[in-house]
Amino acid sequence: MIVGDIRQLQAAGLPAAFCQAIDQALSAGIANLAPGSYPLQGDKVFVNVMAFATQRAEEKRAELHRGYIDIQILLEGEEHIYYGLAGSARECDAWHEEEDYQLCQHIENEQSVTLKPGMFAVFMPGEPHKPGCYRTQSGMVKKAVIKVHRSVVL
Repeated sequence: MIVGDIRQLQAAGLPAAFCQAIDQALSAGIANLAPGSYPLQGDKVFVNVMAFATQRAEEKRAELHRGYIDIQILLEGEEHIYYGLAGSARECDAWHEEEDYQLCQHIENEQSVTLKPGMFAVFMPGEPHKPGCYRTQSGMVKKAVIKVHRSVVL
């Protein structure tokens, strides 16, 4: 997991492909887009824009991916994300190959980060993460999740 701020991309030490994807999403005006999915580089790089109310961590399950890297950018509100190292997901459901995800009940040695507008978190394939949570009270968030296929970077 990598965390940073879109206003200081160079300081995050991201691969060029990640910076390019973020720049493309910002140029597309993600902050002003309605919720939905938007292609940036066909099915290799696309962005999902979403708006929702954050939930208690206990009400959510962790997710992980094999084929795509998540670059999650918070646009509005405050979001708490729980995460773990690759291989730390426990009590997982069957894999959803077409949608590239698996849901899991627990993350061993769970860590967390709070995102504010302009911050981003990168989750590599196999790294469990539980986004969309709050620490003290629920609030509305708007975020963009850039999906980068692993073949673009790895």
